Amino acid sequence: MSTETWTLDATDGGQLAVRTDVAGRASKMGHRLTIAMTSWTASVEWSGDTPTAVTLTAEVTSLEVVHGEGGLTPLIGPEKIVAKANALKSFDADRFPSIRFRSAKITAVDAGFQLAGTAEIHGVSREITVDVNVIDLGDRWHIGSETTVRQSDYKITPYSQMFGAMKVVDEVTVTFDADYRKS
Repeated sequence: MSTETWTLDATDGGQLAVRTDVAGRASKMGHRLTIAMTSWTASVEWSGDTPTAVTLTAEVTSLEVVHGEGGLTPLIGPEKIVAKANALKSFDADRFPSIRFRSAKITAVDAGFQLAGTAEIHGVSREITVDVNVIDLGDRWHIGSETTVRQSDYKITPYSQMFGAMKVVDEVTVTFDADYRKS
């Protein structure tokens, strides 16, 4: 049986992103953000047609605020810089510079695979299950995933201001999209 390792990263056009929402009495003032991790690497080990291990590492300091919806004013350069600084502070990026995922069990499902493993965020390791969709596009495979993560599960205090009248919702959505070219 042949073995193979796929390596995916942001340079291949893949994206690892976090989408936030806002809550509180003054939530109309806040932006729902899309934050992209611009430095990440995923590795998929295969035995024949079966993935046997998946790992992903993202560098927290590589985060960039790429989009913001809502708010009283458009999210432009200076506001993006402030939002990035707030996110880096929430992540405590100096102490916890990386986010990691390592699969422990991979199960084939209709649309692709279900990965059960450990996510390490902010120095806290927790078991997590992630559904990964895999689509054959002929010359390449498209891999996509969307999962919800609760910041407080990883001892991250969601950003807030105005004494909590405007705050980031505890649950954020993590998305992953990448293509792997067939040989």
